[in-house]
Amino acid sequence: MHNKHTSAEIYSYIKERILNGIFSKDSLLPTETTLALNFSVSRPTIAKAYNRLQKEGYIEKKKGIGSTVLYESNKIYSFGLLLPGSGESEIFSAINDQLLRVSEKGEFNLLWEGATASSADTRKKHIFTCCELYINKKVDGIFFAPLERTADAVLINQLICKDIQKANIPLVLIDRSIHSYSQKNDFDLVGLNNFEAGYLMAQHLIDSGCENVYFFHLPHSATSVKLRIAGVQKALSDHKIFFCEEQILCANPFDLKIIEQIKITNGKTGVICANDVTAAALMSSLEQLHLVITKDLVICGFDDMKYSSQLKYPLTTYSQPSEDIANVSIELMMRRLKNKNCPPVTVSLSGELIIRNSSIFIKKDTITP
Repeated sequence: MHNKHTSAEIYSYIKERILNGIFSKDSLLPTETTLALNFSVSRPTIAKAYNRLQKEGYIEKKKGIGSTVLYESNKIYSFGLLLPGSGESEIFSAINDQLLRVSEKGEFNLLWEGATASSADTRKKHIFTCCELYINKKVDGIFFAPLERTADAVLINQLICKDIQKANIPLVLIDRSIHSYSQKNDFDLVGLNNFEAGYLMAQHLIDSGCENVYFFHLPHSATSVKLRIAGVQKALSDHKIFFCEEQILCANPFDLKIIEQIKITNGKTGVICANDVTAAALMSSLEQLHLVITKDLVICGFDDMKYSSQLKYPLTTYSQPSEDIANVSIELMMRRLKNKNCPPVTVSLSGELIIRNSSIFIKKDTITP
């Protein structure tokens, strides 16, 4: 708003935010002095607007307390869902499903044109169309899980966020940041505590007897993968176990030439995969190379996909708290709607390590001839 506003204009400004639920029932409005400074007007100008709101029953002014909102908004918000990875991973499908379940309770409406796509290229083409649609519909907020596994993902994610920000629509990032984990995050973000998850997975392999650990991930992986690697590196460092760049393999898990680079020390080597999809593919390649899981090496992943327990060697994995991620993202969105200028918050949630056969060495004396 500009300088030299009238009391009527300020009245309308505050009333609109009360009606839309931005200033919710029982919340305290800014003090008259604070608002006067914000609008560059006199305090009596603000007092006149507040007195009118009180007379009409929207607020109650109490000496020593301030101005409390009495009106309870019945506004139903509309949120856009941009989860381009839900066509590829069960994690995003589970988050999507939980958001839909909450919306069905009548707390908000959910538009989910941007919730599914099959391949990275399809997602890339689809995401701009969906974002433009949400902006044109003037949704009240957008949930966005940034794109990954395509060469220009970083640029695309930044452009999407810039468009949403320019439209003045609240944005909550799900699962990952749009920047490197070393950069400041400008948006609310909720996801797995990936550093902790990586640390705990490496600790488990150390407890299983591993002294030689590799990390395997696909090209153009999300920033969350870098945090998992950092957690793995810290755990190994704490146990004085050597770990270097050559032990971080970024490749197609079906590329046998790359996999042959893994130096196997029988009963001492473990491979941590960035996710269960990569781990399942790598298992197949290891079998082609006549390497036996639980004898020559052990392997694990992340995400606890439905098929993980049904593989030839049931996969040790790290389960993501999908429902909690969805619920907290809603809480962050509601917080942002009440105060669009509040500082961005990052919430990192703990998951659960699920230990299965793939990460446990079978002792020679227990192997049946």
